[in-house]
Amino acid sequence: MTPDQSPLGKPVGYAQQYDPTLLFPIERRQGRDAIGVPAVLPFFGTDIWNAYELSWLNERGKPQIALATFHVPAESPNIIESKSFKLYLGSFAQTRIASIDTLRETIHRDVCACAGANVSVRLTPPAEFATLALDELAGTSLDRLDLDTDSYTPDPSLLSADTNQAPVDETVFSNLLKSNCPVTGQPDWGSIQIRYVGPPIDHAGLLRYIVSYRDHTGFHEQCVERIFIDIQRVCKPIKLAVYARYTRRGGLDINPFRTNFNLPLPDNARTARQ
Repeated sequence: MTPDQSPLGKPVGYAQQYDPTLLFPIERRQGRDAIGVPAVLPFFGTDIWNAYELSWLNERGKPQIALATFHVPAESPNIIESKSFKLYLGSFAQTRIASIDTLRETIHRDVCACAGANVSVRLTPPAEFATLALDELAGTSLDRLDLDTDSYTPDPSLLSADTNQAPVDETVFSNLLKSNCPVTGQPDWGSIQIRYVGPPIDHAGLLRYIVSYRDHTGFHEQCVERIFIDIQRVCKPIKLAVYARYTRRGGLDINPFRTNFNLPLPDNARTARQ
């Protein structure tokens, strides 16, 4: 299935009764082949989804709400198209559910079937909202640099590393990531954090490279994997981790994380823009 064969990007009615058929999988392999990701993945990680517009009815008809968090493993064969995810979650709006545990079990079953892998699902009820963290990405800001650029399509030739220098352990970030949805054409705004151990990467070139995604069309997950692959190929770090936090659209934010060395999973702290 491809997006043009689906109702995605077209006017649709919003179902208010539970409908698992709304979920639309997109195979990861096609996007990975386009950027040269080998069959044996050079990274592992997860896609962290947060859903802010989940509501249903209890058995007495009273509306309930919760926030939902999903961890979709990077090795899953499919990603879930975000509009289909929104439509699916919205289909619970007028559906009576016995308990929040029953809802979680239902969503877990459906999302795992769509992704083709085990997906972690957590529902946070209102009583726990105050425990949710707000934080910014750690590291040295690339945005401090005052520079010129006129490249707005991905250009790995902008990257460079000084192989004559001793390896460094460095974490940098930028809030200037932007790409565009391949289904709707809408802008996807994000922040990105890059941690590596290896030859020092030129900060100005790295920022120009991040900005070069500004006119690029690609799913969040594919953009992060392309960034990972380009940095790995050009700069040849010994260790590399790439983490992006995208702003929400349609009540969903998507936050892909890819690494080739053992790091704790990101804590999913929401940034100010999210």
